[in-house]
Amino acid sequence: MRKALHYILIGIFLGLVLKLFVIDIPCIVGNSMEPTLHNQEHVLVNKLAYGLVKPFASTRMTTWAHPQKGDIIVYMHDGDMVVKRCIAYSGMPLDFSSDSQYTLNVGGEKIPLTYEQFRLLNGIESVPEGCVFAVGDNYQVSIDSRNYGFIPERDVLGKVIWK
Repeated sequence: MRKALHYILIGIFLGLVLKLFVIDIPCIVGNSMEPTLHNQEHVLVNKLAYGLVKPFASTRMTTWAHPQKGDIIVYMHDGDMVVKRCIAYSGMPLDFSSDSQYTLNVGGEKIPLTYEQFRLLNGIESVPEGCVFAVGDNYQVSIDSRNYGFIPERDVLGKVIWK
């Protein structure tokens, strides 16, 4: 009996360490990542993908890798956990166009912008050092970097590795 309790306590401790430092399983809320991720779908997040996350602080203590274009990242914004796709990282050039419609051209991809988003971002030539630019795959409904700007890399909590 005593030995079983010992194993249960070790299991609880290891589970807590995994949850705090290694993995998370958040639920997607909303349609901003459609068709890749769906509302109420759970995803597996690797918290060690970019560095060591400080528990309960929603920021990283150390960094050993950086988000890359195409990574689906998890970060905190205004107290909420957000899941979006990284489309640009530190130093990547940004090109804005207002010909027939407002667009952001980054890495060969054209991202549609509203007039307000264009006004917020136009004139910025590249992603600032230590930041990423992330958008939802469903451009029409997503509230993302086009609305609130760049995300500090230290606020990126992990990378979605399984859905």
